[in-house]
Amino acid sequence: MKAARLYVMGVLGVLIGVWAMSAGGCANEQQQKGHELYGHYCSHCHGESGRQNEGFNWSSMPDPKPKDLTNKSEMSTLKDVDIFNTISRDMKDTSEGGDVIGDDDFAVPTMPTFKYTLSEDEIWAIVGYVRGLHGMKMEFKVEERKKELAAALLTAQGNFDQATKTYEAAEKQASEEAEKKNVEVDDAVYAKEMAVMVQAKKDLDAAQAASNNLVTRPGKGVSVARPDLTVKPEQVAKMVELGHRLYENKYGCNGCHSLGAEGGKVGPALDRAGFRLNGTWIYRWLKNPQAMKPETRMPALGLSDADAKAVTMYLGTLRAPAQPDALIDKPVAPVEKPAS
Repeated sequence: MKAARLYVMGVLGVLIGVWAMSAGGCANEQQQKGHELYGHYCSHCHGESGRQNEGFNWSSMPDPKPKDLTNKSEMSTLKDVDIFNTISRDMKDTSEGGDVIGDDDFAVPTMPTFKYTLSEDEIWAIVGYVRGLHGMKMEFKVEERKKELAAALLTAQGNFDQATKTYEAAEKQASEEAEKKNVEVDDAVYAKEMAVMVQAKKDLDAAQAASNNLVTRPGKGVSVARPDLTVKPEQVAKMVELGHRLYENKYGCNGCHSLGAEGGKVGPALDRAGFRLNGTWIYRWLKNPQAMKPETRMPALGLSDADAKAVTMYLGTLRAPAQPDALIDKPVAPVEKPAS
């Protein structure tokens, strides 16, 4: 419990430090942050100023192509939270028979999610920058969000402390009464107090996670364990087929990577991935690219263990013959090579 209090105080210290900045200074910092993040993660597809066919990857992407972010008549129909949810979401399998996709769900595979790569504060900074591309200002108040999360964390900590005290008192009373009667302690006597304490701890953990995600990148410092990639021979073909489907229809890998003449050019071509990369490396890269190369443009896409294994199996089958140097198309912009 002491450790939990120290954690809460540490998080609050960070948030209070942020509030202490002047409104103008904070706005300027957020604007600069949004510009830098957009330039690193978004401009290769959306263009530096948000216009179609401006980013070096735009023309190579499969349809639908990225929106014109300068089109105020269209972009003004979106709320700030709509843009946020587009950038920060779970990817949907758009294959026939895949995920159920609601009318309000954004399900364009080649637009990656940054939910598992950037902090909430960073994503709001990008939203603010995108708003400026079509001549608007973000109305969502990030500072109010920070205060709400801090207040929720304090409340959750107080509830947990009180629930713990109540539980400990009930447990002590039950023990004393059992001792007087010379019988074993009946846990059912204080089951209600225990249930309240357990729920309060879950609420505290959720509040801590929300506060942490506001200012800290989700995958920071998270190492991916070596996977078990063994597959029964009779399941290999089905696994590879699933991986191919996920590659194109859920995680939109073809938006940034090419196979033959098709696909994007942000990342390296994957025609010969089965020769160049081992399965363990592929799996760990898919799960958390930033853990292996912090400044990579490739975001973590939230692959489950099963999805990562299937995509790894598919990539392992890509073994196109080597081409003479003279026949290899030269990239029109710097491409990112996987870290060794």
